[in-house]
Order: sequence, then C-alpha cells, then structure tokens
Amino acid sequence: MLLEAAGVTAFYGDFQALFGIDLDVAEGETVALIGANGAGKSTFLRAITGLLPSRSTALRFAGQSVAGWPADRIHREGMAMVPEGRRLFASLSVEENLLVGASGGRRGPWSLDAVYGLFPDLKTRRHAPGTALSGGQQQMVAIGRALMSNPRLLLCDELSLGLSPKVIRDIYLAVPRIREGGTAILLVEQDVGQAMAVADRVHCFMEGRITLSGRPADLTRARIAAAYFGSRDTGEAA
Repeated sequence: MLLEAAGVTAFYGDFQALFGIDLDVAEGETVALIGANGAGKSTFLRAITGLLPSRSTALRFAGQSVAGWPADRIHREGMAMVPEGRRLFASLSVEENLLVGASGGRRGPWSLDAVYGLFPDLKTRRHAPGTALSGGQQQMVAIGRALMSNPRLLLCDELSLGLSPKVIRDIYLAVPRIREGGTAILLVEQDVGQAMAVADRVHCFMEGRITLSGRPADLTRARIAAAYFGSRDTGEAA
C-alpha cells in the first residue's frame, strides 16, 4: 500500500469532524470518496496532508510513518493536492503557476511539455494570467501544477465543482493518462456517477465516518443512497 491511514480523527475547535477513519490507497490505484457536503471528505484530505492537525493510530506513506509531519515535508515525499476552488496565484501566468509546482525538485515524468500534452489548451494560453482563464481551464492549471511536483499520490478535491458537464468530461479524460505514469489518485467527488466511472474503489462518508466501501461494479444505487442518508454498511460490498 502507498497510503495507510488508520483511526484518523480531526477537529475544528471543539467540533469533531472525523471519527476514526481507516482507509488505504495502493500504488497506481484510484480511490474515490463520495458523500454529501460536510461529510468529512475534504477534511480527511487535509488531515493526511498535514494541513489540519489530526490524530491517528497509524499514518504511513510510501512505507514510512508521516504522522505529525508538516504539510511541506509530506508534499516533498510525493503527496500533492489539487485543492477545492483551484486557488491559483492571480499575479502569475499559467506557465508560472505550473512552475510553482516543480519547486520541490522531485524527478519524474511530469514536465511543462508533459502537462501541455495532457491539456493542450494551456499551452496556447501559457502567458495569460492564470485567473483570466475559464473555470475548466483554471482546473486544468491546478491539476497541472500538482502534477509538476511528480507526486506518487495525487489528491483531488472536487474537480467537477462549478463546471459544466462537458468540461467535467474533458477533465476526467485526463485521469487514465495520469494513472499511466504510475500516479495513484485519491479523489473527493460529489458527482457519484463520475467517481464510479474512474475509481477502483469507493468509500462513502457521512458525518465523519465511512458508511459504505466497495468496488463500483458491486455497489447498487440503493446501497449508495442508504450510505448517503443514514444506513451504515462499512464492509466491502459482496
């Protein structure tokens, strides 16, 4: 396993947001986290990347314990985030935003040419301000910036948020090509159909707990709906 998280808990002040989450991601695997707003999906990503103080019985990445590590150290080890809302640097061009992602110096398959090959629209707009692009193009920049760090695990937080169905399809067409390079993906997504189409395994979150886990082919709409709205089923789907 590339990522092994056990017993992850997290708080916002006195409010407990996660309750003992157990979750793993294998090398080259795509795992999707689904669930309603406020279910704890994004909080889990923040907890495992060191962006939010958390506790766990075990948090291992690439074979070593990373519990308590600061976010920048975890990033240098090969975990990169595509944040919700994209969060591009408004004062930088598209290409400058992408180059920020390479500042850690990790070697791997992703370079400017590779990112432009994945998202050709960005090459034609490379000198434009990053925030002057369409929402879909900005999302491509955010993904490209994360890939420029040559991560072993790419964390994607709500890629489809605020985008049209056509743009969402275009962005998700990049997922198989990202995986071809050996990068594992941990994906937070409210679009259940899209998540099921690209993931090897799916976990449903509700109120800071996992209520359903399984492979997409084994999960029915009824089981997913029950996991969203209150009936827990924490075992693997039969």
